[in-house]
Amino acid sequence: DVGDVDYVAWQCDQDAYASIGQKCSAQSICFVHENWKEVGLVDKMKALAEKRSMNDLTIGPVLTVSTDEFLGHTNKLAQIPGASVLWGGKELTGHKIPEKYGAVEPTAVFVPLEEMMKDENFETCATELFAPFQVVTYYNDSNVDQVIEALERMSHHLTAAVVSNDPAFQSKVLANTVNGTTYAGRRARTTGAPQNHWFGPAGDPRGCGIGTP
Repeated sequence: DVGDVDYVAWQCDQDAYASIGQKCSAQSICFVHENWKEVGLVDKMKALAEKRSMNDLTIGPVLTVSTDEFLGHTNKLAQIPGASVLWGGKELTGHKIPEKYGAVEPTAVFVPLEEMMKDENFETCATELFAPFQVVTYYNDSNVDQVIEALERMSHHLTAAVVSNDPAFQSKVLANTVNGTTYAGRRARTTGAPQNHWFGPAGDPRGCGIGTP
């Protein structure tokens, strides 16, 4: 049940890239029904991601992985048969971020669902970087059970969003998956954590709290 496409694209962008993707509930994998692909959802997500800039602080340093580690993971996924970098996958330009941190564009890699589900690929696809990164894959009514299988194979089930107003689809997914915080409905999201909530080691200038300037 496609609708509110602009809002859903904005929410996907916020879920994946707000706070530079450094939230434990950030969107790491986006399963997109082919109906949503056909109305341009992924194109809208790309356009929003490419607007992010250090000038307005919508992108910035990544504390948990270096640029080399981030790009190495991106390239590893892109080498899966049928996979491709949808956007990003590059180091930020004109920055002064130290090498031990990440300085990368918001990134998404498409991986075909059938390839994602292979034993040799699944762990890599399900790896959480805690950075502005997500995997995107497509499905349809004939292989929705593979999506459910993918959700159940993940090692952590922290949060999920079922973006649909179809009660039958909602029931199928919610009844057959185990997740922590779960949002359901056309305007569902993966994260409700405040965007001004930074994480960092105690006793360190990066260890800010909610509302810290």
